[in-house]
Amino acid sequence: MNYETVFNPSEEIIAPIDKGFHEFNLAHLGDEIISNFHRVLITVRKDNGEVIGGIHGEMYWDWLHINTLWVAEDYRGAGIGSELLNQIEEAAMSKGFFGSHTETTDFQALDFYLKNGFEVFGELEGKPEGTTWYFIKKALV
Repeated sequence: MNYETVFNPSEEIIAPIDKGFHEFNLAHLGDEIISNFHRVLITVRKDNGEVIGGIHGEMYWDWLHINTLWVAEDYRGAGIGSELLNQIEEAAMSKGFFGSHTETTDFQALDFYLKNGFEVFGELEGKPEGTTWYFIKKALV
Protein backbone atom coordinates (compact mmCIF):
# COMPACT_ATOMS: atom_id res chain seq x y z
CA MET A 1 0.00 0.00 0.00
CA ASN A 2 1.08 3.55 -0.72
CA TYR A 3 -0.12 6.67 1.09
CA GLU A 4 -0.04 9.96 -0.78
CA THR A 5 -0.68 13.49 0.48
CA VAL A 6 -2.03 15.95 -2.09
CA PHE A 7 -2.64 19.63 -1.35
CA ASN A 8 -5.40 21.30 -3.40
CA PRO A 9 -6.43 18.05 -5.14
CA SER A 10 -8.46 18.07 -8.34
CA GLU A 11 -12.06 16.88 -8.42
CA GLU A 12 -10.85 13.87 -10.43
CA ILE A 13 -8.65 12.72 -7.53
CA ILE A 14 -11.42 13.28 -4.96
CA ALA A 15 -14.16 11.59 -7.03
CA PRO A 16 -13.52 7.92 -6.08
CA ILE A 17 -13.48 8.79 -2.37
CA ASP A 18 -16.74 10.73 -2.59
CA LYS A 19 -18.28 7.96 -4.70
CA GLY A 20 -17.37 5.32 -2.13
CA PHE A 21 -18.72 7.43 0.71
CA HIS A 22 -21.95 8.09 -1.19
CA GLU A 23 -22.43 4.35 -1.89
CA PHE A 24 -21.87 3.55 1.80
CA ASN A 25 -24.51 6.10 2.85
CA LEU A 26 -26.91 4.85 0.19
CA ALA A 27 -26.61 1.29 1.53
CA HIS A 28 -27.52 2.47 5.04
CA LEU A 29 -30.09 5.19 4.36
CA GLY A 30 -31.75 4.15 1.11
CA ASP A 31 -32.41 5.98 -2.14
CA GLU A 32 -35.18 8.24 -0.85
CA ILE A 33 -33.20 10.08 1.80
CA ILE A 34 -30.16 10.39 -0.47
CA SER A 35 -32.15 11.55 -3.50
CA ASN A 36 -33.76 14.44 -1.61
CA PHE A 37 -30.69 16.67 -2.09
CA HIS A 38 -31.00 20.29 -3.18
CA ARG A 39 -28.59 23.19 -3.52
CA VAL A 40 -30.26 26.55 -3.01
CA LEU A 41 -29.22 30.15 -3.60
CA ILE A 42 -31.12 33.36 -2.86
CA THR A 43 -29.72 36.75 -3.85
CA VAL A 44 -30.82 40.32 -3.33
CA ARG A 45 -29.95 42.88 -5.97
CA LYS A 46 -30.23 46.61 -6.44
CA ASP A 47 -32.34 47.84 -9.36
CA ASN A 48 -29.18 48.02 -11.48
CA GLY A 49 -28.53 44.29 -10.94
CA GLU A 50 -25.68 44.67 -8.46
CA VAL A 51 -25.69 41.87 -5.87
CA ILE A 52 -25.78 43.32 -2.37
CA GLY A 53 -26.45 40.12 -0.48
CA GLY A 54 -27.11 36.45 -0.69
CA ILE A 55 -27.36 33.13 1.02
CA HIS A 56 -26.66 29.64 -0.23
CA GLY A 57 -26.72 26.18 1.20
CA GLU A 58 -27.49 22.54 0.71
CA MET A 59 -30.50 20.55 1.81
CA TYR A 60 -29.99 16.87 2.59
CA TRP A 61 -30.78 14.29 5.26
CA ASP A 62 -33.80 16.34 6.41
CA TRP A 63 -31.68 19.42 7.23
CA LEU A 64 -30.67 22.66 5.55
CA HIS A 65 -26.99 23.50 5.90
CA ILE A 66 -26.29 27.19 5.33
CA ASN A 67 -22.91 27.53 3.66
CA THR A 68 -22.72 31.31 3.33
CA LEU A 69 -24.82 34.35 4.24
CA TRP A 70 -23.48 37.76 3.24
CA VAL A 71 -24.85 41.32 3.04
CA ALA A 72 -22.81 44.25 1.71
CA GLU A 73 -21.62 46.47 4.53
CA ASP A 74 -23.64 49.53 3.43
CA TYR A 75 -26.87 47.49 3.68
CA ARG A 76 -26.33 45.74 7.01
CA GLY A 77 -28.83 46.47 9.75
CA ALA A 78 -31.71 46.97 7.31
CA GLY A 79 -33.25 43.50 7.75
CA ILE A 80 -31.82 42.04 4.52
CA GLY A 81 -29.94 39.24 6.29
CA SER A 82 -33.01 38.22 8.28
CA GLU A 83 -35.12 38.22 5.12
CA LEU A 84 -32.56 36.09 3.26
CA LEU A 85 -32.54 33.68 6.20
CA ASN A 86 -36.34 33.60 6.24
CA GLN A 87 -36.52 32.90 2.51
CA ILE A 88 -34.01 30.03 2.58
CA GLU A 89 -35.84 28.50 5.56
CA GLU A 90 -39.13 28.74 3.64
CA ALA A 91 -37.47 27.04 0.67
CA ALA A 92 -36.23 24.23 2.93
CA MET A 93 -39.64 23.74 4.54
CA SER A 94 -41.27 23.63 1.09
CA LYS A 95 -39.11 20.56 0.39
CA GLY A 96 -40.05 18.93 3.70
CA PHE A 97 -36.91 19.75 5.70
CA PHE A 98 -37.30 20.40 9.43
CA GLY A 99 -33.99 21.77 10.65
CA SER A 100 -31.26 24.25 9.76
CA HIS A 101 -27.64 24.38 10.86
CA THR A 102 -24.49 26.34 10.13
CA GLU A 103 -21.24 27.50 11.64
CA THR A 104 -20.07 31.00 12.53
CA THR A 105 -17.35 32.63 14.60
CA ASP A 106 -17.55 35.17 17.38
CA PHE A 107 -16.40 37.94 14.99
CA GLN A 108 -18.87 37.03 12.24
CA ALA A 109 -22.59 36.68 12.91
CA LEU A 110 -23.23 34.75 16.13
CA ASP A 111 -25.47 37.46 17.61
CA PHE A 112 -27.40 37.75 14.33
CA TYR A 113 -28.15 34.02 14.24
CA LEU A 114 -29.10 33.91 17.94
CA LYS A 115 -31.56 36.80 17.36
CA ASN A 116 -33.03 34.76 14.50
CA GLY A 117 -33.79 31.71 16.63
CA PHE A 118 -30.62 29.63 16.36
CA GLU A 119 -29.01 27.97 19.35
CA VAL A 120 -25.41 26.95 19.97
CA PHE A 121 -24.84 23.21 20.21
CA GLY A 122 -21.06 23.15 20.01
CA GLU A 123 -17.97 25.31 20.25
CA LEU A 124 -14.45 24.94 18.94
CA GLU A 125 -12.04 27.37 20.56
CA GLY A 126 -8.99 28.49 18.63
CA LYS A 127 -10.41 28.24 15.09
CA PRO A 128 -8.78 30.50 14.10
CA GLU A 129 -6.47 31.36 16.98
CA GLY A 130 -8.03 33.91 19.32
CA THR A 131 -11.61 33.19 18.23
CA THR A 132 -14.29 30.60 18.78
CA TRP A 133 -16.11 28.66 16.04
CA TYR A 134 -19.77 28.01 16.91
CA PHE A 135 -21.97 25.21 15.62
CA ILE A 136 -25.56 26.41 15.63
CA LYS A 137 -28.96 24.96 14.75
CA LYS A 138 -32.59 25.89 14.47
CA ALA A 139 -35.78 23.87 14.24
CA LEU A 140 -37.90 24.87 11.24
CA VAL A 141 -41.64 24.95 11.96
